[in-house]
Amino acid sequence: MYAGISNYDAAQTEAALAVLREHRVPCLIHQARYSMFDRRPEPALLPLLGEEGVGLIAFSPLEQGILTDKYLQGIPPNSRAARTTGHLQQEAVTPEVIDKVHRLNEVAVNWGQTLAEMAIAWLLKDERVTSVLVGASSVAQLQDNLNALDHTTFYPDELEIIEDILNS
Repeated sequence: MYAGISNYDAAQTEAALAVLREHRVPCLIHQARYSMFDRRPEPALLPLLGEEGVGLIAFSPLEQGILTDKYLQGIPPNSRAARTTGHLQQEAVTPEVIDKVHRLNEVAVNWGQTLAEMAIAWLLKDERVTSVLVGASSVAQLQDNLNALDHTTFYPDELEIIEDILNS
C-alpha cells in the first residue's frame, strides 16, 4: 500500500510523513498548487519532499489559464476570469499580471514554444516535480501541454530571463 497527500504545507507534510512511517506506508506523491505565478512550494515544501524522496505533482500549472495566450488581448467572454464564480476572478487579471504574461509569451515564442509549453516545462525542470496535472479542454490544448516535454532543460541565462520577468 502507498499513500499520496495533497495541499499540506511543509510542517503538515512532515507530520503526515511521520505518521505514515509509523504505519510503514510509503508516501509517493504530494499534490500541490505550483506554477510560475504560485511558488509557495519552493522555500520549504520542495526541499522537504526532495529529502524524503516524495515527488510533487503540480496542479494548476497554467494558473487557471493565465499562463497561456488566452488573456493576452483581454478577458475572453467564455473564460474562467469572465465567470462570477470560480478560482480565477476578473480582479486577479491585473495589468501587471498581463504585462508579465506578455513578456513571458515573447520569451516563449522566441524560444520556439507556446507560453503554456514553457510554463509546464519550467515546472518539470525540477527533478522533484514528477508530473503536472493539466486540464485540457481540447485535443489541441492537450498537444500543446505535451509539447512541453520537448524542452524541459533550461540554461542558467534562460532561467535568469524568466526570473527577471517573474520578479519585476
